[in-house]
Amino acid sequence: MHLDALDWLWDRERPFRFALPAPDIAAAAFAAHGVGEGSRVVLYDRVGGNWATRTFWTLHWLGFEDVRVLEGGLAAWKAAGLPVESGPVAVPVPAARPFTPRPRGGAIADRDAVLAALGTPGVVVVNALSAEQHAGTGGLPYHRPGRIAGSRNLPAPLLADGTLTAEAVTALAEHAGIRRDDRVIAYCGGGIAASNLAFNLLRAGWTDLAVYDGSLDEWGRDPALPMETGPG
Repeated sequence: MHLDALDWLWDRERPFRFALPAPDIAAAAFAAHGVGEGSRVVLYDRVGGNWATRTFWTLHWLGFEDVRVLEGGLAAWKAAGLPVESGPVAVPVPAARPFTPRPRGGAIADRDAVLAALGTPGVVVVNALSAEQHAGTGGLPYHRPGRIAGSRNLPAPLLADGTLTAEAVTALAEHAGIRRDDRVIAYCGGGIAASNLAFNLLRAGWTDLAVYDGSLDEWGRDPALPMETGPG
């Protein structure tokens, strides 16, 4: 089944890109596509896991448990010589299933939570964009160049290798200054790469994780919110 997350997991009435809908609206969208009680979900994409993990993190936030991400996505599937197809295909409309959301309040952070986290011991804000975007020296700027002041950097593309072990993810995180007992708030431009980062930390054993839904598309718009550039 094809899920277009840009189509029905984006609340376009909110002012920043890719903003999540309210839990009951998101749950109803999943339910209409056959995701709910008694279903098991396996997600994949062709872009390094960003959209698969965004959908995973949305389901995780909603309290849905039986969801997995295919290691390596479509690229790994094809490399293994497993069957693929292309072109139009008649897919039966799945029967709707009941889906009662039980949101994990700590799995999604807003700007106030990020502001409160800055400088708080045991809480680390982590940028999932590239090192150049983090430093403000390259890449696509989100309204202002650079990063949320005081945040660390662990680029999501480093986690896109489907063969990356949990131990390797842990090593990358520790190198970035992220301790296992930290509460981690991940952000990027619009919460997509941040979901990839949060998913990989979850599978590596981190438990206290959140994605800043507005990310830099919200943060960068407000000149009162602190940003910085340069090494860091």
